[in-house]
Amino acid sequence: MAVDLDFKAVLGRFCTGITAVTALADDQPLGFACQSFSALSLDPPAVALFPARTSTTWPRIREVGRFCVNILAADQEDVCRQLGRSGPDKFADLGWDRSPNGSPLLAGAIAWIDCTLEREVDGGDHTIVVAHVSGLGEQRDAPPLLFYRSAYERLAVV
Repeated sequence: MAVDLDFKAVLGRFCTGITAVTALADDQPLGFACQSFSALSLDPPAVALFPARTSTTWPRIREVGRFCVNILAADQEDVCRQLGRSGPDKFADLGWDRSPNGSPLLAGAIAWIDCTLEREVDGGDHTIVVAHVSGLGEQRDAPPLLFYRSAYERLAVV
């Protein structure tokens, strides 16, 4: 039995939202697209995210120690693709302001969550990041960008 293939096929049936994790280092915006994100605790407020160990952006964000999780809207697939690629200027032509903790808050995101890094745990080929929520807010009322079975999806209006 091909567990790796079965694992991906089965877990691919779990629909996730897509976020963009952003930070500012020496006035340079950093960020990556992240579908592995979850609420963790209400008291104290905490979230978890799971960057791949191969990420070259997460170590730079880790050094900053604070970041913003931007929840992407259905019309931000291009933003997700741009932040999901490698390259020196992922923020070219992306609109953003500073969140209260100073991280890039992306224009058009439906909500944002400012975080302070609390700890990291080994998660195999990913890192389990636990972060304290220092602020959050809604930006606009729009459907979320979703990922299902290796493809972008949108909510169907019933």
